[in-house]
This record gives sequence, structure tokens and C-alpha cells, in this order.
Amino acid sequence: MVQSIPDDSELRLKVVFFRSERGSEPVREWLKSLAVDEKRIIGEDIKTVQFGWPVGMPIVRKLEPGLWEVRSRLVHRIARVLFTIQDDKMVLLHGFIKKSDKTPQDDLSLARQRLAQLRGKNE
Repeated sequence: MVQSIPDDSELRLKVVFFRSERGSEPVREWLKSLAVDEKRIIGEDIKTVQFGWPVGMPIVRKLEPGLWEVRSRLVHRIARVLFTIQDDKMVLLHGFIKKSDKTPQDDLSLARQRLAQLRGKNE
């Protein structure tokens, strides 16, 4: 079966990385630290959201107002990328390897802080 490659006209969201005040992009840096096959899986899941928004379970779960997670199943572990939607952009706020059933409060708090910073810059 031949799979067609979506063109930009089908693009629903542009993916952008959250950038700190110092210019770092934590999600991009985290992704670079992963194995090639893990980057590919997470990238495919993000692309599914990018071209298919709005997307629900099992790929995307809403955590709270303005905050969602991309749920990626890697070979031997699970990854999450927390994001928000701003205009026509999917802003990647935080990425981590999940080690328990619940989203760790530290990871959720960090995503909330970055979301607040992002909103503060645009208000």
C-alpha cells in the first residue's frame, strides 16, 4: 500500500518549540537526546496532530484548559509532549519519559509555567 505524503495545504497547525527568555528550546533539546527510532515515533505522533487537529485519544489527551499531551508509545517506554494551541500553532512546552501511570506534578507544573510565560508574552 502506498501512503500519500500530506502537502502543506492539509496542514492544520504549525509546530513551534517553546523558547525560554534565554533563547533555549527545552523540547527540541530533549528530543535531540533521544534515540533515532524514538525521535521518529514522537515526530510521527506530532505530525498526526499537526495534520489532523483536533485529535483525541489515544494520541492526544486534554489535561486541563489550554493544555494537552501527545501520547507516544516507544519500544520499551512511554513519552509525553505537553503542548498548547495558540492561533494556528501547536506550541511544544515540555517533553519527558513517563515512569508512572499519572503525569508527574513536576512535569505538569513546568508545562503550566511555560504556558503562563507564553501567554504573558502575547498579552
